[in-house]
Amino acid sequence: MTAVAPRPPPVRSFLRLVVIEHSVFALPFAYVAALTAMRPDVRWGTLALITVAMVAGRTFAMAANRVIDRGIDARNPRTARRELVTGAVPVRIAVAGAGVALAAFLAAAAALNPLCLALAPVAVAPLILYPYAKRVTDLPHAVLGLAQAVAPVGAWIAVTGEWDWRPVVLGLAVGTWIGGFDLIYACQDAEVDRVIGVRSVPARWGVRAALRASTCTHLVTFGLLVWWGLLVDYGPLWYAGLALTAAAFAYEHSIVRPGDLSRVNRAFFTANGVVGLGLLAVAVADLVLTAGLHP
Repeated sequence: MTAVAPRPPPVRSFLRLVVIEHSVFALPFAYVAALTAMRPDVRWGTLALITVAMVAGRTFAMAANRVIDRGIDARNPRTARRELVTGAVPVRIAVAGAGVALAAFLAAAAALNPLCLALAPVAVAPLILYPYAKRVTDLPHAVLGLAQAVAPVGAWIAVTGEWDWRPVVLGLAVGTWIGGFDLIYACQDAEVDRVIGVRSVPARWGVRAALRASTCTHLVTFGLLVWWGLLVDYGPLWYAGLALTAAAFAYEHSIVRPGDLSRVNRAFFTANGVVGLGLLAVAVADLVLTAGLHP
């Protein structure tokens, strides 16, 4: 008699559903904005609340995305093993998890300051719109970029309680960065998306055009990161970090080609993880040396 493999604990399955480890992409830039706004004194309580808001907001977005897209996921061989499709996570659990995450996000925003709470719906809106964007526009990558661009702006407001245009530049850098690599990621589904009616740049204009668009988008990202450094008076370490970022971008775009998409995951996870964590490290080092940042 064949033994039935035990199901993993519900919490572990839910965390796998929302790919919790991908918080590493936008979270470092929220820290960059927050620490820059705090200088020279780090406020650990505020950083903790920013972390809660960021992780909770992303968890809500991913859970909602998986629930909304479960029918599409079931028709795509690459995504047909996702937890909501296979039943490893019941829909009610995903909906409940999204609700808890949204409540945690709003609670963290309220604890930070009134402006954060007032703008919380603005941050949530593109998170909900993104899964629907691929049904109505060939540019859902731009909606995803907009959703991620909110992170540094929100972190700055969390610290200062005031609007400032400077973190918008960093937000646009994050948005174009993530939108650019989403263009690459979507290439692997171009053929399937055309069949099932999912819209994207590679599905509409082809993989070659999407990869070129991604390269152009990441050039804009690099320019915005330079501009951000100038706006907030970073020192040489930041620009040394940008040289490494340029190398990571070059690597990412060199290993993915129209006729060979086998290394998309390496470009997506490895190169982009290096960019996010690397720029956080050089930003902190720069702030310590140039602004006397201290605990």
